[in-house]
Amino acid sequence: MSGKDRQKQLAREHYERQMQRRAEREAKGKRNAIIGSTVGTVVVVGGIIAAVALIGGSSDPSDTEAAVTPEPSASQSTAEPAAFDPATGGCGYVAATESGQVKDVGMPPAKLDVSAKSMTLKTSQGDIVIKLDGGKTPCTVGSFAHLASKDYFDGSKCHRLGSEQFPVLQCGDPLAKADGKNLTDGQGGPGYRFVDENLEGAKYTRGVVAMANSGPNSNGSQFFIVFGDTTLPANYTPFGTVTKGLEIVDKVNKGGVITPGQDGTGAPKKTVEIEDVTMSAKS
Repeated sequence: MSGKDRQKQLAREHYERQMQRRAEREAKGKRNAIIGSTVGTVVVVGGIIAAVALIGGSSDPSDTEAAVTPEPSASQSTAEPAAFDPATGGCGYVAATESGQVKDVGMPPAKLDVSAKSMTLKTSQGDIVIKLDGGKTPCTVGSFAHLASKDYFDGSKCHRLGSEQFPVLQCGDPLAKADGKNLTDGQGGPGYRFVDENLEGAKYTRGVVAMANSGPNSNGSQFFIVFGDTTLPANYTPFGTVTKGLEIVDKVNKGGVITPGQDGTGAPKKTVEIEDVTMSAKS
């Protein structure tokens, strides 16, 4: 075999390894689901809970070659979202259709409405009121204002409930519908993604509301409400705190899950349907 042929063979084998790893990552991403704009998986190591692939994607930190040369899917935008720009009042939202399950309501406006101080989730179990921190999370609050104005969340179900080890209720997938036994696995999104915010020193204690994601700067519409202290790493944008209705989440938690997965999470037996989301400039 000539040197040139050997180079071709090595290149082909390298490409095949990349494709195999990519297929394995995508298959794992479809199996896993937990906290994010799509869900993920929770791994308990030495009593410490680590969230992996919160949303629908996954990455293998041991795969250094893939980490150096990432291979986004053909439908995923390679552009990176930008942080809030005070001069223009806008954020750099970018298209994100990689999940293939999108409720398209368009992009947020060029100039965001970040005036909301609180957000009310009208649910089938009662109202949950969340105090927002738009000063630290303008892109997040601006996105919720946009989605609420489009009735994006109306009729969706909170599709994942954690346990004592992972005390969160995950919501925000517009495609999560009850079939009488289970819910969809949380792969829905708004068709765009945006930057992480307010991560420095982030803690996920009881009452905190944060964005679910599938990796850095992959926020969409899914979020989670913490009903017990967690040890999650500071990877999920905390954008608010529940000021009313946390007892509703406690009641849902007591009801348990329909079919718990290996991590103990699953669709809640006590269905939580979001009937309406409203934003208010009053705190």
